[in-house]
Amino acid sequence: MGDYPPQVTQRFVGSAEQHRSALVGERPRRWSSIVIVDYDPAWAGRFEAARADIARALGSPVIEHVGSTSVPGLAAKPIIDIDVLLDDTADESLYVPALTAIGYRLVLREPWWSGHRMLLGGDEDINLHVWPHDAAEPIRHRLFRDWLRTHPDDRDLYARTKRRLATEADDYNMAKCDVIDEIYTRIFATPA
Repeated sequence: MGDYPPQVTQRFVGSAEQHRSALVGERPRRWSSIVIVDYDPAWAGRFEAARADIARALGSPVIEHVGSTSVPGLAAKPIIDIDVLLDDTADESLYVPALTAIGYRLVLREPWWSGHRMLLGGDEDINLHVWPHDAAEPIRHRLFRDWLRTHPDDRDLYARTKRRLATEADDYNMAKCDVIDEIYTRIFATPA
């Protein structure tokens, strides 16, 4: 295995009960159906606009474009995934009101998953993931993004899998785990 610490290489996806208990408020309407579209270069601009709004609201946190819309050429759900790293995610009063004021809504509270919180923005077309600075998941997100940007065979494998699962799977996100883990195996076998 590469030079990655165990907290990065050991991916945790949580139990079904944990996922059920994480929802805050009403289930987002966009979660009802999965639509995969061809890559849109406008996604980068959509991220930059959201990044600027988030930076104004929160100061200068680490803000990263992650997920499939951050990989040129990769088919994706037309939803921008953003990781924001803060000192303390447990004290929601430090960031949720500021994000609510610019149009975000808290939808997931997952203290069991490194203190993760997720807010939706825009027309439910932005997933804003809030993590503490020491969380491993944002590191994995960047590794996965950067790998797919430079390994077209895995990018295409992931795209094909997502298109198939969008029409077949009952739980699209969990169904992707096998191919994600397969790609992570290659990532972690490469020296850091």
